[in-house]
Amino acid sequence: MNRKSAKGLTKHADFILLDMICLQISFVITYWFFRGFSNPYDNDSFQYQAVVLMTSQLVYILFSGSYSGILRRGKLDELGAVLKHIIYTLIIALIFLFAIHQTGVVSRLQYGGTVLIFILLDWIIHLINKSRLQNKRDRERSLILVTDSELLFDVMKKVGKDKSCFVSGIFLLDRRPDKDRYHNIPIYRFGDEHMNKFIREWVDEVLIVPPNGEINKTLTDFINSLMYMGIRVDLTLPFDMGRDKSYLEMRKIGEQKVITVNFRSASAHDAFLKRIMDIVVSLIGCVFMGLIALFLGPIVYIKSPGSLFFVQERIGKNGKPFKMFKFRTMYPDAEKRKEALMDQNRIGDGMMFKLDDDPRIIGSEKKNKKGEPRGIGNFMRKYSLDEFPQFINVLRGDMSVVGWRPCTVAEWEKYDLNERIRASMKPGITGLWQISGRSSITDFDEVVRLDREYLENWSIGSDIKILIKTVWVVLTGKGAM
Repeated sequence: MNRKSAKGLTKHADFILLDMICLQISFVITYWFFRGFSNPYDNDSFQYQAVVLMTSQLVYILFSGSYSGILRRGKLDELGAVLKHIIYTLIIALIFLFAIHQTGVVSRLQYGGTVLIFILLDWIIHLINKSRLQNKRDRERSLILVTDSELLFDVMKKVGKDKSCFVSGIFLLDRRPDKDRYHNIPIYRFGDEHMNKFIREWVDEVLIVPPNGEINKTLTDFINSLMYMGIRVDLTLPFDMGRDKSYLEMRKIGEQKVITVNFRSASAHDAFLKRIMDIVVSLIGCVFMGLIALFLGPIVYIKSPGSLFFVQERIGKNGKPFKMFKFRTMYPDAEKRKEALMDQNRIGDGMMFKLDDDPRIIGSEKKNKKGEPRGIGNFMRKYSLDEFPQFINVLRGDMSVVGWRPCTVAEWEKYDLNERIRASMKPGITGLWQISGRSSITDFDEVVRLDREYLENWSIGSDIKILIKTVWVVLTGKGAM
């Protein structure tokens, strides 16, 4: 019986065990350095700290997904992963101790020394273990390849990059081969008398790459016979995945088995952590929203009587429309005046609407000595104060704190298929575009590129970095209208 490849944590049990041992060794060495050679676990305080560190480390391991692609990481990337591991472990430990009011037991020297020793020790252990595993991954699996003669070269080139298997035989679907060997590998016509001989010998799996992905009845019967024999069968998809970071999974819709293909997919725990971060940040943002409304609301009303809030239909995840909230920074007739100002739009293709000096903004007729508008609306826009009501959208689940800027329905209708990839995630209050120039970026292709870059490389860490940079960009007013 074939076994499925090890998944998740069990696949990297050796690294997990080594990480936990390294943390405790680092803890003990630090204790010896500052307190002499004795057993730290005999000391109640240090015993408590060791247990908290171990528990926090387990929490991080369970929810971080940090072992994904560990064998493909370079030395510097591995050092960064180890650093991230110990920092997050320490943060979780301190949050736990703070929550139970036990921060008094923390020894700063003990924790500091543990961190430094762990980084060096664990990094070296990771490199040694990775080297061991890579040397162990010898060509173990025997593979029969079934394909078309025109596809043979390309398929062999791709399969050859997998060092855990070797091709023991080739069968062509379209014709009888001119020679009986292909780079010293036996090659025959599919269905001839040699096929059964090969199948009866040492064959671990069969890779089938038919032209155009078409599986006819002959191939279907062949696949069924292999499955009855307990031989693993690999089938290629009848379409090109297009990008290295595409996401693929096998699942069911009711009783129907399907293959799900997506551009990018976050794991369940990553999506959960992002949502928790959204809620926490939004609750804080709503407090500031109330303060802004209290102080700036009366000024806006005096300058332009009407509602303090502006509600507009925007496009959300997968093209679903939603009502987005903002503080009103424009006069009530702004939308009616927009058409007359289209010829002044800085975005030439009309995919977004930006003006250097928008007369629809409240108080924009008032200028400073340099001729720049200095109205209350301009002030709110410069420091992004008008965006704070969108934290309500985040709490409702329409938006995320970090994502792409939601477009209007009219803009959405102009997007081509490549540009609509932005909507494969929730829109955000801030994002990579905002911290890279905000309104100073007038090339829509560059905006799409930045959103795609964010989507391809998304992580909780990248969201935190964008949030930190957003605070700086907003406080300095860089790239604002």
